[in-house]
Amino acid sequence: MTEWETVIGLEVHCELATATKLFCGCRNAFGDEPNTNVCPVCLGLPGSLPVLNRGAVELAMRLGLALGCEVRPSLFHRKNYFYPDMPKDYQISQYDQPVNVDGVVELADGARIGVERAHLEEDTGKSSHVGGGGRIHEADHSLVDYNRAGVPLVEIVSRPDLRSSEQAKAYVNELRAVLLATGASDARMEEGSMRVDANISVRPVGSSVLGTRCEVKNLNSTRSLARAVDYEARRQIELLSAGEQVLQQTRHWDEADGRTSPLRSKEEAFDYRYFPEPDLVPLSPEPAWQAAVGEALPLLPAARRRRLAAATGAGAASVAMVVERGLDDLVLAALEAGGDPGRLMVHAEHDLAGATGALDATAFAGLTSMEAGGALTATQAKAVLAELVATGGDPEAVAGALGYEALPGEVLAGAVDAAIAANPAAWDRFLAGDAKVAGFFVGQVMKATAGKADGKAVTALLRQRAAS
Repeated sequence: MTEWETVIGLEVHCELATATKLFCGCRNAFGDEPNTNVCPVCLGLPGSLPVLNRGAVELAMRLGLALGCEVRPSLFHRKNYFYPDMPKDYQISQYDQPVNVDGVVELADGARIGVERAHLEEDTGKSSHVGGGGRIHEADHSLVDYNRAGVPLVEIVSRPDLRSSEQAKAYVNELRAVLLATGASDARMEEGSMRVDANISVRPVGSSVLGTRCEVKNLNSTRSLARAVDYEARRQIELLSAGEQVLQQTRHWDEADGRTSPLRSKEEAFDYRYFPEPDLVPLSPEPAWQAAVGEALPLLPAARRRRLAAATGAGAASVAMVVERGLDDLVLAALEAGGDPGRLMVHAEHDLAGATGALDATAFAGLTSMEAGGALTATQAKAVLAELVATGGDPEAVAGALGYEALPGEVLAGAVDAAIAANPAAWDRFLAGDAKVAGFFVGQVMKATAGKADGKAVTALLRQRAAS
């Protein structure tokens, strides 16, 4: 496997959070009774004509600008194919003139993944195959729900810049965070409002030539995405290593079996017989509208991570976790109120998990100042924090109510000396350089002081004793 490089490009389909469909006034809602949100337009009945949803265009522009895309004049096309869930036997999409082009997704580790395009199109209906294993070739019969037909989608097509299943997961998670931040979509993969197709190929390490790709369709979780990428890469490597060829295919991912299987030969653009949609005029959002959409964008996840890292000096993983949990504004406000940056980040990452309850920034700052100053141990601070989240209040008052008082220095020193005297063999190991023994002594001192000792202070005293 180390002789091969995996190359991944993703196509992410996101339903937009509009009230109505892309070309008609039918309700855009998940979970309604089948075939109730339909009309002649989204059913493709003769004589019906589409009318473009302005709100969908604005959400598409909002997403495109958030991804750093250039918003361009665009044109709708008919993409012809013949499935039961396409009532018109074609899909209105954008082909060679998409609305958003040339963007980027910045991952938490700093990697930048190119976005080739993010174009508007309508969703299809949903087929349910009844009987067997839920696949069409095993089914007794199939049912079609057209409620989803005509729902506005943006398809975000990445460049083939991804190199591992973990990086592909990180890309989808970051894209989901951007969708939620902009309000463009609810991005619920479990409901199908965000779906992923993965184009996967392999090539020898060091080669710049792209291998033959296979597309794995409709992956509905990041776990499935990662498993499908890993399986498909292994399959292709085994074929090439045996001197065989990889056939360009569209493949199905079987979650239960953990493998892909062929669906059909991979289509090319000419297979869809694209031609301009004659019932829609070209789309050309005026510059003033684009500017207004751009000015209304919130601070996006990548910018929030940079802001938090600069303020606290924390590492990338910690910063990413705090931003993902939506705690960065609280940490920054507590920092402004005089909190200790290191302890603020530790508690936000490990002890809050997004649930702040009655905690406010001033109390959070005060708690970390007490902890950094030695008035509270890490264990005590965690208990006080839990109380502040539950009921609010002043951290000093809460600490007092819980019976937490700073341990006098002479008492702590005596407890350390007693632990050393009681455990001479462990002390000899510490003197010999076994740093792990420090944890044992901290535990002994904590036990002797009923948990009031500060672990860092104990470790410092141990080092002092060893140096003297």
